[in-house]
Order: sequence, then structure tokens, then C-alpha cells
Amino acid sequence: MNEEEPSQKTKRLAQFKELLEKKIVNQEEALKDLKNLHELVSEVLLEKGFRRAQLMPKAPSKALEPEKGIPLMTKEGDLLGTFYTEGDSLRVVTSDRTDFNIKTPPFQQFLIERVLSKMRDKDQDSANRGLLQPERIFSYELVTEEDLLKEIVIKPVSAERLRELKSSIRWTLEKMYEKRNPD
Repeated sequence: MNEEEPSQKTKRLAQFKELLEKKIVNQEEALKDLKNLHELVSEVLLEKGFRRAQLMPKAPSKALEPEKGIPLMTKEGDLLGTFYTEGDSLRVVTSDRTDFNIKTPPFQQFLIERVLSKMRDKDQDSANRGLLQPERIFSYELVTEEDLLKEIVIKPVSAERLRELKSSIRWTLEKMYEKRNPD
């Protein structure tokens, strides 16, 4: 009987392992579904936001002209800055009424390191493997006065990256604004 017990335990452990593997696969599928749903909701919200901006002018609906820009507002209606797109470039000009210090979190830790630098590194890797022309490598430039952010210039910006960039920049500036003006 002592010999059968280890065999039974081994069988049960193997069954338990199989059950865990199935659960992992199911959880991975569920996570994938959640990510897809999150992306869809983000797209719809982004479209709704743009529709409101496009309905404001009385002129017939047309593509956004670069010099008009897209205002970046807080939930309370304070202007954080303006997005300008022209060709494959994105320019973010901060509002004159805000003093965004580049040392204020999450600017460096999130926007620079986790978003912009990773996009640049990914393109550099693609260029090194011959999948991307060197002149198409993602780049960004920060325009500052002392440590105050005035502008972010990003190019080239693909359509796939534009939404992520706008969302990441908006979130970062909102968090910096909250730290600047705690309520």
C-alpha cells in the first residue's frame, strides 16, 4: 500500500498540473479579451471626444487644420496644452498658464522612459534588423525653458502610435497638473 500512495499522489499532482495549465490558458484568453475590449472602448471614447470638437465650429466638417490644433483639457476644463499634427509629426505645446516641470513625476518615469524611449528603442531595433529605414526611426525633442516644459515634438508618428501617444501625453500632463495644483 505504501508503494501505491506515491503513485496516487503523482497521478493527482499530474491532474492538478493539467488543471492549472487549462486555467492559465483560460486566464490568458480572458486577459486578451479584456485588452481588446479596453482598446475598443478607448477608440470609441477618443472618437466621441473628437466628434465634440468637430461639431463646435459652424463651418462644414473637414479635416482638422494643423494650425487649429486639438485642445488638451483637464476634466475641470483647464487648458493643459494643444496637440498639433502635421504630416507625420505631432507637436504638443503646453499652455502658457501651466508650469510643467520635467522633474515632476510621472513625466520622466512614465512618458519618457516607458513610452517615448521604448518606441524609439523598438524602431532602432527594427532599423538594425533592416526592417525600417534609419530616417523613419521614432524621435522626440523636448523644448524647455530651464526645467519647464514648453513643447514636445515627435516624429515620425504612425497612425497606430498617434492614439497611444495622445493618451499617454494627456494622462501624464493631467497627473503633473494635479501635483502642481492639489485639490
